Amino acid sequence: MSAVGERAVPLTVLPDEAAIGKHVAQQVLSLLEDASIRRIVVGCPAGRTPRSTYRALGELAAARRSDLSRLAIVMMDEFLVEMNGQLRYCDADALYSCRRFAEVELRQVLNAGLSRDRQLPASQIHFPDPDDPGRFEDLIAELGGIDFFIIASGTSDGHVAFNPPGSALDSLTRIVELAATTRRDNMSTFPVFDDLSEVPKFGVTVGLGTVVQHSKRVALLMSGMGKRAALQRLAELGRFDPSWPASVVFECRHPEIVVDAAAAEGLGSGI
Repeated sequence: MSAVGERAVPLTVLPDEAAIGKHVAQQVLSLLEDASIRRIVVGCPAGRTPRSTYRALGELAAARRSDLSRLAIVMMDEFLVEMNGQLRYCDADALYSCRRFAEVELRQVLNAGLSRDRQLPASQIHFPDPDDPGRFEDLIAELGGIDFFIIASGTSDGHVAFNPPGSALDSLTRIVELAATTRRDNMSTFPVFDDLSEVPKFGVTVGLGTVVQHSKRVALLMSGMGKRAALQRLAELGRFDPSWPASVVFECRHPEIVVDAAAAEGLGSGI
C-alpha cells in the first residue's frame, strides 16, 4: 500500500482486472458476512470498469453460498432522452441503458449461482428518478447510508457517474447536461453508439456530495493502459479539484484507489 498526494489515500496495485474484481468483491462479501449487520448497501456504477468486480462477486457469492437478499444496490446514474418536452429515462431495453446494465450485468451475474432465497431481488436495486432527483438523497439516508461505494473515473475528463468537470464538492443528485468528453468516453463504454450524435445529452446522476456525505467506504477503480493518464492526474493533484471529479476520492471517508499494473505503469514519483 502507498499513498497518493497530500491526502494519503491508500493505493493498491494489482496484476490485472480480475485481481481488482476479486479484491473489491471480497471486501463487499466481508460486510455481508457480518451477522451483526442487517442490510448492506453498495453504491455501483455501470460501465466497463466494474464488470470484473461484479463477476468476482457472483463467483465468490456462489462458492460461499452468500445471502445476497440482505444486499441493496444504489446505482449512480441513467441516460435521459427528451419526450414531449420533458426529460425521461431512456428505453430500459436500450443497450446503453444503465438500468439494463444493472439487470443483465449486475443482478443476473450476482444471482447466477445462488438459490432463489439467497438472490438479490430486483426491488432492491435503486435508481435516481428524473422527476424527483432529490428524493434519492432521502432514500439513501433511509437505507442507512452507503456501506461501500464503488466508483470509476472517466478516461478523458475524470467524470464520476455523470458529474462533469466543474462539479461542486457539495453537488447532490440532479439532472445534468453531459459533457462532450463524457459522451465521447461513453462511445467506448457502449459500442452500440456509432456517432457522438447518438449519445444522449442529458442524464440523472448522484452528485459528488452524495458520495462524500453518504459513504462509509469508497473504492475508486481504474484499469488498463487507457487509464494511465487519469491516474497520473490524480497523483499530481493530491487533493480535490473540481476540474477532475474523480479527485472526490480525496474527500471520502475510508477511501482506496485500486488499479492494475497496466494503469500504474510509469506512475513515477507521484505515489
